[in-house]
Amino acid sequence: MTIYVDSSFLVSCYLTDIHSHEADRRMATSPDVFISPFNRYELSVAIFRQAFVKRVVLPVAVQAFGNFEANCRSGVWKVIPFPSAAWETSIDLARKHGPTLGVRTLDSLHVACALELKAQKFWTFDDRQARLAEAVGLDTTA
Repeated sequence: MTIYVDSSFLVSCYLTDIHSHEADRRMATSPDVFISPFNRYELSVAIFRQAFVKRVVLPVAVQAFGNFEANCRSGVWKVIPFPSAAWETSIDLARKHGPTLGVRTLDSLHVACALELKAQKFWTFDDRQARLAEAVGLDTTA
C-alpha cells in the first residue's frame, strides 16, 4: 500500500503536537510513504516557523529537521521526484472543487501529487485538505 502525506502529518512526526501520537501510531506499521522535494520544502517552512512564533526554540527546530533528513536518507520516507503532471492536476482540482470546498493552493498541490503518484491513501491532519482528498476518492483513514 502506498501513502502520500502532507506537511501537517510530517510536522506531527517531528514536533510534538496534538496529532503526534496518531502520526506515530500510523508510522509504526512501516508503510511506504511517498514524499517529494515539495514535502521537504513545506516541512522546513513549517518547522522553522514554529521557532519564529516561539512554540519551539531554534535548536529544537534544527534537530527536528535534521531528524527528518536522516529519516529520508535511511528510507523511512520514499523520496521521489515531484510529479510534473501535478501542476495541471492541481489546476483542475481548484477549478472543480474550489467553489465548494475553498481549495487552497498547497491543498490542491498535495492532493494532485497523491493522485499523480497513484497513492492509495492520503494522510493529513488538515480538515480542509482531507475533504478535498476524499472528494477525489483518496482514502484518508489510517
